[in-house]
Amino acid sequence: MGSTRPSMQELIARRRRAGFVGRAEERAAFRRNLDLAPEDERHRFLFHVHGDAGVGKTRLVRELEQIAREAGALTGYVDEGVAGVPEALAVLARQFAAQGRRFKELERLLAAHRERRHEAEAALATVGPADREGPSAGSLAVARAAQVGLGMVPVAGAFAVALDPDRLAQGTDRLRARFRSQEDAQLVLSPERVLTPVLLNELADAADTAPWIVILLDTYERTGPFLDSWLHDVMTTDRYGALPANVVVVTSGQHPFDTARWGSFADFRTDLPLGPFTEAEARGLLADKGVRDEPVVAEVLRLTGGLPVLVTALAEQRPTDPDDVGDPSATAVERFLKWEPDPARRSVALACALPRRLDLDVFRTAVDCPAEDADALFDWLRGLPFVTERPDRLTYHDLVRDAMLRLRRRHSPRGWTQQHEKLAEAYGGWREEAAHGLRPGTEWDHQPWRELLLEETYHRLCARPATALPGALNTFLLACVADPALGRRWAVTLAEAGVTADAPAVRDWGRRLSQALADGVTGAMDQLLAWPGLESDGRALAHVVRGRELRNTGDFHRSLAEYDRAIELDPDRPMAHYGRGLCRQALDDLGGALADLDRADELAPDTALFIVARGETHRLARRFAEAVADFDRAVALDPSDVHALSGRGVCRHAQERYDEALGDFDRALSLNPGYLWARVRRARLRGVRGEWAEAFADLDEAARRAPDSAWIASERGDGYRRAGRFADAVTELTRAATLLPDYPSALAGRGASLYELGRTEEALADLDQAIALAPDFTWALEVRDRVRGRLSAG
Repeated sequence: MGSTRPSMQELIARRRRAGFVGRAEERAAFRRNLDLAPEDERHRFLFHVHGDAGVGKTRLVRELEQIAREAGALTGYVDEGVAGVPEALAVLARQFAAQGRRFKELERLLAAHRERRHEAEAALATVGPADREGPSAGSLAVARAAQVGLGMVPVAGAFAVALDPDRLAQGTDRLRARFRSQEDAQLVLSPERVLTPVLLNELADAADTAPWIVILLDTYERTGPFLDSWLHDVMTTDRYGALPANVVVVTSGQHPFDTARWGSFADFRTDLPLGPFTEAEARGLLADKGVRDEPVVAEVLRLTGGLPVLVTALAEQRPTDPDDVGDPSATAVERFLKWEPDPARRSVALACALPRRLDLDVFRTAVDCPAEDADALFDWLRGLPFVTERPDRLTYHDLVRDAMLRLRRRHSPRGWTQQHEKLAEAYGGWREEAAHGLRPGTEWDHQPWRELLLEETYHRLCARPATALPGALNTFLLACVADPALGRRWAVTLAEAGVTADAPAVRDWGRRLSQALADGVTGAMDQLLAWPGLESDGRALAHVVRGRELRNTGDFHRSLAEYDRAIELDPDRPMAHYGRGLCRQALDDLGGALADLDRADELAPDTALFIVARGETHRLARRFAEAVADFDRAVALDPSDVHALSGRGVCRHAQERYDEALGDFDRALSLNPGYLWARVRRARLRGVRGEWAEAFADLDEAARRAPDSAWIASERGDGYRRAGRFADAVTELTRAATLLPDYPSALAGRGASLYELGRTEEALADLDQAIALAPDFTWALEVRDRVRGRLSAG
């Protein structure tokens, strides 16, 4: 009977895997931990690796991952390639799936999160005063009700990756209707609230079959700002649910853990501080690579200071003579390259330090070599000890790359500029290719396009920092317009480019903007507007961003002033006219809104965002023919635009074109079955047509999808009232008023139903309260007059 124990050869291969030598104590501590049951008081749930750049943190983390795999663990590894909690969870889900464990519900919600983000952006284009039709119009009153009606308070700070919550905090029924359910609303406003409980449930299921689940969070100095608070909640509280006991988390970064946050977790955590290799460890690594000659070993030890990344790099070259160590005035990188006898390879190693990430396309741009040699040289580069291979890219170790960049910049300033310009032009070309087929104005929604622009910006800054800075700041502004999380990435890139190019002004701008964004987009705009060097184009855009932020918090008058300043600086900026149009729409200046939206359409024809907003403004002005014409244009541009289809359906309903309206609603709901505004408006239409069974089928489905929505309860209650089911109406409208106290629509509808049931005093009390909350609620005023008339007559 054969033994299941590994052979000697297998054990030796494990020890030598990837050239890993040293850190025996750290590896042993981690391995021992996997031999202890979670109930054992000696077991630790969290390991934190920390130390300066070059001490081998990532190599150790990868080795710990391999140890976990050998113990049968399900593992997931996350690094600085993510920009928030949802992206981190997406990376984990992909890696778990690659190991045969699909987290299907998490994958579904992550896909929904991405889709809802785009839908919410589109919805904001048409959020104006609520409809003034029937009792549901009363909800236009209280802007504060929006967040309550969604059943949450938006989360600010590090987790606001999907969208800035302020951008969605407008209190109208129609904005709430843009979400399919409360879950969808949370997926946009605070995605970790929805995603994390599902992650924990999926982990619990996986924990039944895997002995361990090990999650490794690398480069924590970069990911910690948005992951650390979330991780602390997951591991130390039940906010999101229970974390399985057989989950072990490994974090790795340059800094020790935050004791203010994690101090009480000390008994459940192991710190693994890393310094340079001990002399014995360094000698062991050199010996393993065949470097045993004492003079050579002594010189390598002196040169590297024991830094693992440099010891490994030098050991790979297997020097055999002290003279190979080179001129004492040379840098460690120069010595490493001197040992590579092939000048082409030496040139490749230096050239490929310039890009932040490498694939074969970038390699061919960066390296001047015959086309037939590119594949072989790229394969050689992949095997270098300081090159890390990710699923979609290669990256240099920061320590080695920084040294190579300094060498390139100082050795040939003109060559430095030329090479970065060449890379910038290549990224610009790829970006233009990525834009093919995208509708104008949607490029920022396309991640490949954004990533290419980000790298193009980085290389332009590296090539000519002073010249490129104004354009980079303008691009930063556009990134903030698209998503504050993107603005943070652009600010980090500015700082990195400033360090790379030794350009303090660029570096300091990046750092200041990063700090300002921690408190919101407005602070970053203030920084830019205070800079005398900001050109009028950038200044106008900053005022547009400030105007948007003020508009989305309901401060429409101050928002108008910002848009006015933007238009004074740049009269031909369509987004300024668009934003001012939405402000005027919100203030019921529909004529002014239409003038602004007309101008936006003139400046950027066939921009669906502007056309739909103008159609919505025509609708609110009850100019239904003009509204339908705009919605027709929008649908022609994008036949799958559910907002345009639904808006046109509402207008056709008002024009008594019932069959066409029903067709629009049917089409919108076939594209997005959970689009609640379309479903509710279809229910209203079916009620008008006397199709009450179909109407209540829609309202019941809406209530199923959003069981805690006061708006949906109010709509269904009003449906009961219009169908003559007054007792049912009182029950459902009471539920709506319970979900959202001081809800004018629910109170007015309940008052009208109570009136029909002969409960006149109660009806009057409800109507008085509704009108106190919304004094211009015409329908409620009319009903109250009837109630008072009955009381006077009685």
